[in-house]
Amino acid sequence: MKRTAKIDRRTRETQIVLTLGLDGKGKSSVRTTIPFLDHMFELLAKHGHFDLTLRAKGDTHVDDHHLVEDLGIALGEAIAKAAGDKKGIRRYGNFLLPMDETLSYVALDLSNRPYFVWKVKWTKSEVGRFDGLLLEHFFESVAASARMNLHMALKYGKQPHHIAESLFKGFARALSQAVAMDPRVKGVPSTKGKL
Repeated sequence: MKRTAKIDRRTRETQIVLTLGLDGKGKSSVRTTIPFLDHMFELLAKHGHFDLTLRAKGDTHVDDHHLVEDLGIALGEAIAKAAGDKKGIRRYGNFLLPMDETLSYVALDLSNRPYFVWKVKWTKSEVGRFDGLLLEHFFESVAASARMNLHMALKYGKQPHHIAESLFKGFARALSQAVAMDPRVKGVPSTKGKL
């Protein structure tokens, strides 16, 4: 069974078409009109071994907020849809990721109960022309739409590009663990019998 999802999200502010394959090879084709986010989504696909196609545009002449938020919503919806009934998955994932002077930690649970914790303090949040402060809302939107517990913490780091990259790569690796099929898991990985 192929675990893929296509999300077509169109509002008066944004237009997004996103296709996600959980059992991929890390291939991506990404165009969001925000070059830094293109780079982050490419990292997400590569380090999670997901196949990802993404085309997006929005009212970035105002600022990047609406498009960043809606990209988080679309990605979260795609994760939830591709994971399906979650039978046989590992459910939990976590990763401690170094990136030069930066170390971040990401832990998640595909519990169907959205909760988000962000423990990231920036010394400077501008990453080129991109406002790194938008990443908190991006990942909060992912967690809500995917209905996952998502905890993200910066242990230490200074360079904003490295901080952002460490968080995206850590998220990719943790998500890859969580959606991985485990032959020992029969049915849904919960004593409740349902997630």
